[in-house]
Amino acid sequence: MHHEAARKTILIVGLITFVISVVFIIHLAKINKKGGKMTDLTDKKVLLIIASKDFQDQEYQETRRALEERGVEVSVASSVRGLVTGKFGTEVDAEISLDDVDVRNFDGVCFIGGPGAEEYFENRKAHQICQEVVAQDKVLGAICIAPVILAKAGVLEGKKATVWSSEDNREGIEELEKAGANYTGSSVEVDGKIVTASGPPAAYDFGKQIAEVLASSQD
Repeated sequence: MHHEAARKTILIVGLITFVISVVFIIHLAKINKKGGKMTDLTDKKVLLIIASKDFQDQEYQETRRALEERGVEVSVASSVRGLVTGKFGTEVDAEISLDDVDVRNFDGVCFIGGPGAEEYFENRKAHQICQEVVAQDKVLGAICIAPVILAKAGVLEGKKATVWSSEDNREGIEELEKAGANYTGSSVEVDGKIVTASGPPAAYDFGKQIAEVLASSQD
């Protein structure tokens, strides 16, 4: 009797374990289908464009971290190729010069902010990159003051967007509105395949949203 009871207990425990496993698998499948949270992005490539001097360190680091956590392959470009330095001393090897950027090689392109990003405000190649990303229906991102680059490239007309601003400096907002964008003031804003963010505290969420747009575009 003792052995029979033990055998029944083992069978019941095994059955319960099996049911729990099936339920868990179904739950993961639903998450993947609804939110793209489990979507494999190891085949995706994103280019981060940073200034040759004084890019925003946290924005670069946290955006990159969020993307790489999802398996995205990240490359870096700047106006010069080689070692570039952030506002707070972070050194990054920019393996691609801006002039050599080929949008066809990437699934998304993101401009990182910081005071140095102003070097791209009137840069024709930077504007061309923005326009090509949109024309090729890929993901385009910009954070902090960098959405001004998108505005000056003419790709924000009619789009919801956000940008860094302060009580003493509303230049970014003015540039977006001048370009026909709908400034929302959100920390992160997504409109189609264009993702913008307001500054360093939003950097990780900015990277996560870019990953989500990449995931949804492959469903």
